[in-house]
Amino acid sequence: MSTQPVLAPGDKAPTFTLDDETGAKKSLSDFAGKKLIIFVYPAAMTPGCTTEACDFRDSASSLIAAGYQVVGLSPDPVESLAKFKERDHLSYPLLSDPSKETLKAYGAFGEKKNYGKIVQGVIRSTFIIDESGNVIDALYNVKATGHVARIRKLVGLD
Repeated sequence: MSTQPVLAPGDKAPTFTLDDETGAKKSLSDFAGKKLIIFVYPAAMTPGCTTEACDFRDSASSLIAAGYQVVGLSPDPVESLAKFKERDHLSYPLLSDPSKETLKAYGAFGEKKNYGKIVQGVIRSTFIIDESGNVIDALYNVKATGHVARIRKLVGLD
């Protein structure tokens, strides 16, 4: 497998401007002064992604109370994100990156193993970013189930 850029604690988070599920533009700078959790998932409304998104939904109020904003990021079109948000009552923005430029900048798109084969695709990842836009933690190849509990521990909630 080839190497791709990965973020590490202390790195500056790559900037972005992407459409959210309503078609409105959201940029990294919109979250300046706030702590941010960006979770990257391969495809809206699939079983694993739904589990992860709903876990973040169920933890959103405690994460927000601790000063964290939550944002989901996938290559899905805006229309799919709108359906996903409505269907599962997600309480945070979902960002669309159909060009995969932001996913690549975060090291969350590239070669991965899928059922033993090497394929190009979205690498399920989560990034915790501080108020100044620096990476606190970058977690790659995470599992959908139980991941939010791990994030809650990392940010001192559990």
